[in-house]
Amino acid sequence: MTDTYDYIIVGGGNAGCVLANRLTVSGKHTVALIEAGEEGQSHWVDVPAGFSKLLTNPRHNWRLVSEPEKNTMNRQIAIPKGRGLGGSTLINGMIYVRGQPQDFDGWAQRGCRGWSFDDVLPYFKKIEDYDAADGPLRARGGPLPLTTVKERPEIGQAFIDAAKAAGHPENDDYNGESQDGFGYYQVNQHSGRRVSAAAAYLDPVRKRGNLAIITGAQVSRILLEGRRAAGIELRQHGQTRQLHARAEVILAAGAFHSPQLLELSGIGDGGVLRAAGIEVAHEAVGVGANYIDHYCTRMNWRVTQPVTLNELTRGLSLVKSVLQYALTHKGILTYGTGLVHGFMRTRPDIAGPDVQLFFMHASYANAAERKLDKLPGMTIGVTQLRPESRGTIHISKPDVATAPTIRPNFLSAAEDRRAMVEGMKMTREVVAQAPMNRFRGAELSPGADCQSDDDWLQFARQNGQTIYHASGTCRMGTDDGAVVDPALKVRGIDGLRVVDASIMPTIVSGNTQAAVFMIAEKGADLILQDAR
Repeated sequence: MTDTYDYIIVGGGNAGCVLANRLTVSGKHTVALIEAGEEGQSHWVDVPAGFSKLLTNPRHNWRLVSEPEKNTMNRQIAIPKGRGLGGSTLINGMIYVRGQPQDFDGWAQRGCRGWSFDDVLPYFKKIEDYDAADGPLRARGGPLPLTTVKERPEIGQAFIDAAKAAGHPENDDYNGESQDGFGYYQVNQHSGRRVSAAAAYLDPVRKRGNLAIITGAQVSRILLEGRRAAGIELRQHGQTRQLHARAEVILAAGAFHSPQLLELSGIGDGGVLRAAGIEVAHEAVGVGANYIDHYCTRMNWRVTQPVTLNELTRGLSLVKSVLQYALTHKGILTYGTGLVHGFMRTRPDIAGPDVQLFFMHASYANAAERKLDKLPGMTIGVTQLRPESRGTIHISKPDVATAPTIRPNFLSAAEDRRAMVEGMKMTREVVAQAPMNRFRGAELSPGADCQSDDDWLQFARQNGQTIYHASGTCRMGTDDGAVVDPALKVRGIDGLRVVDASIMPTIVSGNTQAAVFMIAEKGADLILQDAR
């Protein structure tokens, strides 16, 4: 096996799979894709509902946790991150949300020229094969199949009707003209099966002679020659080896591991590096800063009819569902983490929705591990779309096997606390409408005793979780605190780029996987432009 390639991609997740595909198209460039995990071979990967089986499996999940923090009652919060070829697209809820145009226009206004919505829309369209494509904003023919949730139980439609009764619009395509409103989620599935980044982008090109896929290999540092990235060092099967890059090293390891790898290589805030026993090779104060994530509370109600997944996934009902899925790829095993969406504005003076809802006709005895209740129930997740709180992700030891220290700083900003409280109050108002009367039982959490804003905030502090949309820790920009420039090149180091969720200056308004696909598609074009 050769030890020199034109491009070395570190991370075989969402972005890495896209890059491996696009950088090998011409046949002119040799590419190595390095992934710490293995192939996503579990039979649960293809079954959409299988995410609940994979979410706590260390083979497919790094199982990171946050540091205890006062704002969230000194809890350690579980932070899932996908492991293996396909990354988090192996274990996520498959929900596909681009975000709002002003998200990307905001990036451009911060100095990231080339990243406005008009600039990135062609890449979003390049990604998708949307089975209901209509108009200039959507497309067919891309590598990633997208469909609107097919299984639509009566309780889901009742929730949409309740939202309309509360004054919210119905919206069939939140990735179209407007995000406002309620409807069914769009997911990356085809014929009832999950389509991961590996399935969409990597599987069709595995046999290309200019692509080497190296799994079970954890990169421990970037090899620097002065101010140039010359390659990487990795550990595989207990052995250490080095690979060299003629053109570029590309970090696509995600918002946790890309900054970790930069710091282990001596690129970062000098104070952080010295405290961890790392010699400073290049001062870059923004590495590991600007950590942004979506914090979500889950409100639960008892349901008065046996129509929820709590009882449909037990005993004979489950046996029937398994047989149905095996024969038709239809039924409850096609569900991910969201059935009905809601995008709401908690204030009339903002340009777009600032709260997102995830309705599911299921309730959890343990939300972090997706263990269902025994009695019928429903859950509505409530998340603020554009949090102002910022945290950090930093190394504490000079060893890649030691997970980075994760401090999300959730709910530290006053606007975040306000929006979460208002979003939960508005959610209770929707559920109280007449269309939900035949399904709505007692409110289980936070419960009827939760009335004041202080009560709501205390519930959020005690019960909120991340919905694993980590971003921002290698922020793109043109100021001194930016880690990468608008071409995604690490500022001050030649031959090194970051292409993943960590480059987001601000988080997008919704689930982040769609934006990461876009970042990788655009990143591949930027790399190939330089090659030409």
